[in-house]
Amino acid sequence: MSNDGLATAATTAVEQCLALGAAESCVIVTDDERRPIGEALYEVASAVAEETTILQYPPGDQHGEEPPGPVAAAMAEADVFLAPTTKSISHTRARGNACDAGARGATLPGITEDVFLTGLDADYDAIAGHCRDVLAQVADADEVRVTAPAGTDITFEPGDREWNTDTGIVHDAGDFSNLPAGEVFVSPTDANGTYVVDGTMRPHGLLDEGQELRFEVEDGYVTEISDDEIRSQVETAAGEVGRDAYNLAELGIGTNVGVTDLVGSVLLDEKAAGTVHVAIGDDAGIGGDTDAPLHLDGIIREPTVWADGAEVKLPR
Repeated sequence: MSNDGLATAATTAVEQCLALGAAESCVIVTDDERRPIGEALYEVASAVAEETTILQYPPGDQHGEEPPGPVAAAMAEADVFLAPTTKSISHTRARGNACDAGARGATLPGITEDVFLTGLDADYDAIAGHCRDVLAQVADADEVRVTAPAGTDITFEPGDREWNTDTGIVHDAGDFSNLPAGEVFVSPTDANGTYVVDGTMRPHGLLDEGQELRFEVEDGYVTEISDDEIRSQVETAAGEVGRDAYNLAELGIGTNVGVTDLVGSVLLDEKAAGTVHVAIGDDAGIGGDTDAPLHLDGIIREPTVWADGAEVKLPR
């Protein structure tokens, strides 16, 4: 991929999404495997703000693992952070503490150069508009039901938890987004039913046609997992934190109309307009109260969403 392509995508991130100012401090957090993207962001950011630094560390073992202490400290001290890393730090205390300290930032977990280019070749002001539209339809619902052709039929109760928007527009102190962005999501207080992942899910990536991963959910916990590899991951986490590893952590609705095809990257595919994703595990970073060492998103194709019985118009 050309450096020009990376530079263009980095410019969207730094200038449109983060609106980095010349007088601000910026830290780029990356790892050994994502250094070209980290360097592209550093080049653009350092041309805007003199006080720009780049920190690199070995890739973590698991999504949601805390970064090294000096990285966490640098994020909390900065005005702006951008974190293209192999393993997600979106749902870490380090990221949460940085935002609580007033930093604004974006994580780019599992980002590849192709996904960086595809996902950031978009108008994030338009994506933010789609987020507001979906949020208006679901924000006050007591019950949200999702069905899909592969067999999903599950009902979520947000309870007193607030819906969040991941717009990619990160202009105010404490704001946070994934990049690429484009989703509306909640950590429900309860969920019951079945969801069937037929899009993308780690560790498999993009599922083959007809390949389906089935999950049974009762009283807000996943009780059955059809896939051996995913079940093993959750069982390993349960060895550390018990039942919390099975927490039904998230319901998300994709709003990025620039993503027209699933490519096998959870980061990008969960943002695809007209999809829904459901996650297992940690939700403390998104408004819940469960600490777990994993956060596993699964993407559902062609969903229909109802909010208190009224069909939600999804962006397509």
